[in-house]
Amino acid sequence: MSGSKCARLQGARLQQLLDSVDSILFDCDGVIWRGDQPIPGAPQVINLLKRHGKRVFFVTNNSTKTRRMYADKMSTLGFDVTEQEVFGTAFCCAAFLQTACGLRGQKVFLMGSQAMRQELEAVGIRQTGVGPDHVSGGPGDWANVPLDPEVRAVVVGFDQDFSYMKLNRALQYLIQKDCLFVGTNRDTRLPLEGGRAVPGTGCLLQAVETAAQRQAQTVGKPSPFMFDCLASQFGVERERCLMVGDRLDTDILLGSNCGLKTLLTLTGVSTLEDVEGHEKSGCEERRKMVPDFYVESIADLLPALQG
Repeated sequence: MSGSKCARLQGARLQQLLDSVDSILFDCDGVIWRGDQPIPGAPQVINLLKRHGKRVFFVTNNSTKTRRMYADKMSTLGFDVTEQEVFGTAFCCAAFLQTACGLRGQKVFLMGSQAMRQELEAVGIRQTGVGPDHVSGGPGDWANVPLDPEVRAVVVGFDQDFSYMKLNRALQYLIQKDCLFVGTNRDTRLPLEGGRAVPGTGCLLQAVETAAQRQAQTVGKPSPFMFDCLASQFGVERERCLMVGDRLDTDILLGSNCGLKTLLTLTGVSTLEDVEGHEKSGCEERRKMVPDFYVESIADLLPALQG
């Protein structure tokens, strides 16, 4: 990456960067863990950052877990973390519906997980829709499927029970122009070990958008709402904040969108070849996905923290 904006973070440059920030945002899968195993050295990095007085937060587009579930997993893996430091899309979606949409005490049609249901209920938002919705009757019946008159919004997260009937029911709600439309994130693939992948929430959201001929508002990375959510709660200054992630189109783009310093770790999805492609593209939007720095692993931060 000679001559690139994206410089390898090591030596004096590493110490300078750490001295220039008070808060650090970490993506989770591919950055501090893979599956159910921590990235080697990651727990030590997180715990030492805190001992050095840095504020650490975790931002993930995964909507299948509550904040509490994430904190419990991290504690099991050796990370010093509190529930309040975790900002997943299940929690942030609930916060968005409560604050930006004013839906506290209202009901939504939720295509999502039990974790999303719990986070919504925690802020006083009721839901219908979680679980299977089996096809019955024929097309004439589907267009007249019973709808809950209290529903004020359609909310789409990761839903393992996604089906034609759920898609149809979402469409019938969204035909009503005063029905709000919110999605957790647009990640189209969930990467797995060994180069494998499964469809992500973005595939489900695009299906609903195509059927409804409407665009959803999204709250997850790279939307600024996730950063704004934690920044307003903890008084984080964007000029002294670092975003660390493994995906250029979500993590690094979030950092760029919010004016944060950005660091790519190569233990997850994106590669230096991806970075070079964006940088040479001549496209301003793609260049926003070029990070300021990169490391092979966040364990590369250890020398500056242990010294």
